[in-house]
Amino acid sequence: MAEKFIIKTSMGDIAISLYDDTPQHRDNFVKLVEEKYYDGIRFHRVIKDFMIQSGDPLSRHDDKRMMHGTGGPEYRVPAEIKHSNKKGTLAAARDNNPQKASSGSQFYINQANNNFLDGEYTVFGIVESGLDVVDAIAAVETDMRDNPVKAVTIETITPVTD
Repeated sequence: MAEKFIIKTSMGDIAISLYDDTPQHRDNFVKLVEEKYYDGIRFHRVIKDFMIQSGDPLSRHDDKRMMHGTGGPEYRVPAEIKHSNKKGTLAAARDNNPQKASSGSQFYINQANNNFLDGEYTVFGIVESGLDVVDAIAAVETDMRDNPVKAVTIETITPVTD
């Protein structure tokens, strides 16, 4: 059974399911949610008709705005590249590394079909409901670094229990 979560954002809720065939990414996300790691973190990179990105703990601090997108745990998650970057999928962000290992915490939600990213990033989940929220976040005003001018935050992420 896939793990399900509600991402409560300052602009509405996004319900997601994590894929079982990307267990390292699933388990890492679950661990971070249990630690409340994502609480108060902003969407720091937002590009309309492309994606919205979050997961950088530095984004909690406006005085570190120029560093947003550079933070996270010291570890990487090994690549588990199996799924396409279709609209509404969750994928792990990463820096440039030959193993295509993922960031320990940063992820993005595809706001469009971004098949040109296939084979490069681990897609590990899908939006079940709340794509309208993803679209609304993608439409906010951003600065020259694609960082929303007015903070859009993850208030908390909670597991869905059946």
